[in-house]
Parts: sequence; structure tokens; C-alpha cells
Amino acid sequence: MSTPIIHLTSKGKNLIIHPPLSGVSLIGTIRVPGDKSISHRALMLGAIARGQTTIEGLLLGEDPRSTASCFRTMGAEISQLNSKKVIVQGVGLNNLSEPPDILKAGNSGTTLRLMLGLLAASRGRFFTVTGDNSLRSRPMGRVVKPLQQMGASIWGRKNHSLAPLAIKGEQLQSIHYHSPIASAQVKSSILLAGLLTEGKTTVTEPAISRDHSERMLKAFGAELTVDREVKSVTITGGTELTGQTVIVPGDISSAAFWLVAGAIVPGSELLIENVGVNPTRTGIIEALAMMEADIQLENQREVAGEPVADLRVRHGELKGCTIEGNLIPRLIDEIPILAVAAAFAQGTTLIKDAAELRVKESDRLAVIASQLNAMGAKTTELPDGLEIVGGVLLTGTEVKSYDDHRITMSLAIAALNAKEKTTIYGAQAAAISYPDFVDTLTLTVQSS
Repeated sequence: MSTPIIHLTSKGKNLIIHPPLSGVSLIGTIRVPGDKSISHRALMLGAIARGQTTIEGLLLGEDPRSTASCFRTMGAEISQLNSKKVIVQGVGLNNLSEPPDILKAGNSGTTLRLMLGLLAASRGRFFTVTGDNSLRSRPMGRVVKPLQQMGASIWGRKNHSLAPLAIKGEQLQSIHYHSPIASAQVKSSILLAGLLTEGKTTVTEPAISRDHSERMLKAFGAELTVDREVKSVTITGGTELTGQTVIVPGDISSAAFWLVAGAIVPGSELLIENVGVNPTRTGIIEALAMMEADIQLENQREVAGEPVADLRVRHGELKGCTIEGNLIPRLIDEIPILAVAAAFAQGTTLIKDAAELRVKESDRLAVIASQLNAMGAKTTELPDGLEIVGGVLLTGTEVKSYDDHRITMSLAIAALNAKEKTTIYGAQAAAISYPDFVDTLTLTVQSS
């Protein structure tokens, strides 16, 4: 039986997937990279804590590297990044140094938005922050506006809503901010500003967003309370953080690609070990359960304050469903790969309330719809979501990543179930969050 072709061309920029006529299956045990959200926060809180922070399992993608670079520039000592152990010597609360150069956040919206809260409250210091072409086009006003309500001095393009941004650190005032959107980045930026602000700062959301910041701030010693009934978080400013040991679980956003691959590719069974299953992040598991995917959580445990499990997925027939409302903030990053699952499900899947995807690394609603349709799918783009008629045979063709890591990996999984060759241009974008994605794909794919 011939071996499926999975290889990179043009110095890793393009990915070609050409399954044999007999098809493929995915069999094996996988460990996904460390959680990106937790990796960012461990580096940031370690940098502003007193003493030493040890991070095990850090994600080695480009985004956490941007965070580490920015905080090194502001005086924190961060050892060479690796997945075994990273040591951070923090500078203490409100002791970040004024940088001698522009802070560069690369492609990382988390780096820029969360960091803005700390910079805005760093009294008497001046900062300039920017990012790559994609990040400079993504909205920062959702963070800038509440920080300005606290008294922040921030300047930038388009009414201070686009990077590059200039910040003059000020003595901020605590507020109660009612966020119009459920966004962990907005919430976290305000909480970090509140950490350096006298009094109590509260954020209330329309739905509960991921809570990694709250969990980690508490672990580092912040005075913080959560009221889930009213969807509010309150932090009391001025409490010094103390360095901790942080063990980063596998990123469920990375595991999502294998959950869908195992569910849609005939004959597949995958065990994905050591995955973070924080309830604010498990929307992808719930959505796939609604589609009747065969997924089990095994070896459930808690590691450093975060729930962790091994996830087993087996192939089975999926059914279309409607995904909307409060579930959306808990799987917002996974919607592109969920659209792939929908393309192979029987019936129609409707995804609503996901307009947030239009201001990610790409317009993910437009891009995943256009690229799946190029492969023969029946996907209709809606103002705030997608309608996908499943069960249509896909055919390999030339598609583009639009320099978006989640689009790259979603199209790769779709290509496994397509007939003929698929070429994904711009596949190097996968390294943003999952540097070993292609290697893992190659090792788990077998001829049927």
C-alpha cells in the first residue's frame, strides 16, 4: 500500500497532502504543545513577581517568544526558552524598566493587549509597542477604552485603536467595567492594570470567558475574587506577587485539531495526553459531543491549579447541530477546525454569535468559508457565523493560510479526507502556536 504524501516545500512555506486512493487513518498517542494562554501569563506574572518563577512545559511558539522578548527588554531575567524548564527572575510589582527601544509583540494579540494594562499603570515611564502587519490591523480599542476610563494615556492610529501605540504610565483609578464582549484578553488587561492600581477593580462580562488569568493571579498571591453568578471578577491593587512553579498543560486549542481528525477520518483512534480541560476552554469538546463525536476524558486530575485529562477520540459518524450563545466564548479559537468537522457531518451545522472571528489573525469566518468551498464544501458565510451543509466529498486543490496558524492546521485536517492533492500555501504560520504540527501529522497518519 502506498504511503500518503505529507511534505513541506519552498523551505517549509507550503504543505502538500496527498492521501492514497485507499485513504488514511490516524493511530497513536500524541502530546500537544503547552497551552498558549497559560504560557503567556506565566511569563508575564513571573516577570512582575518577586523572586523566581519556574515554568515547565512552556509553549515554544512564536507568540510566547514575543512575550519573553518584551519583558526581557523591560528588565526581567528570563532564561532561554525550552519546554523542560524556564527560569524567570521577576522585577517586582510596578518595577518594569522603561525600555530603550520599541516593544515588538510580533503576531501576538495576547502579548500586546495584556501588556497594555501593565504599561498603562507603570507610573512615570514611557513605552511604544507594535507588532507585525497582521497585529497592526487588529483592534486594540476594546482594551484602550477601558484603560482610558481608568486614566491611561495611550496614543495610536485610528483614534488610538491600532498599533503602533505609545503609552505614558499613569497613576490609574480603579473602576467597575461592564465589558460589551466576553473576552479574556480585555478582562486580563484590566485586571493587570488593577493589580497596580489602588482600590478594587472589577470586570463584568456578558458571558464567562477563559479564566487562566484569575487562576494564576491567585496562585501568585493576588487578592482576587470571582462571582460566577454575575460573571464578575474583582482584584485589589497593590498586593505583591511571589514567584511560583507553573506546570503548563497541553493546549486544548492544539488538541482540537486531533479531536476533529480522529472523529472524521475513518479507522482513526488517537489518545491526546496531558490536555488542559479548564471548563472555560472545553467548548470544543461540548460542541463535538453535540455532533455525537466519540470522545472520552481519561485520567482526570489537577496540575498546578488547572484541570488536566487525557482525551481519547475514535472515528464515528458526526451529525450537524447549532452552536451559539454562551458556548461561543469557550471555543472561539476552535471554530475553524469545528467548521471542518461540520463539513464531514451529516446534515447542516449552524454557527452563530461568532463575529469576533473577523478580527483575529485573519477574518476567520471569510477565510475558512472560502477555502473549504474551494475544496468543494457547501459553506455559507453569515454576518456572525457560518452555515455548513455537511456530507459533501471534498477534493484537494490549492488553498491559502492567509498567514493564520489555525487556518493552516484546519485545512491540513480537511485535506486528509479529501481526494487528490491539496497544497496549502503559507503553511509556516502553524509555527505560531504549534511548531511540530507537520511532524506529528506525519507520524500519526497511516495508510488504510
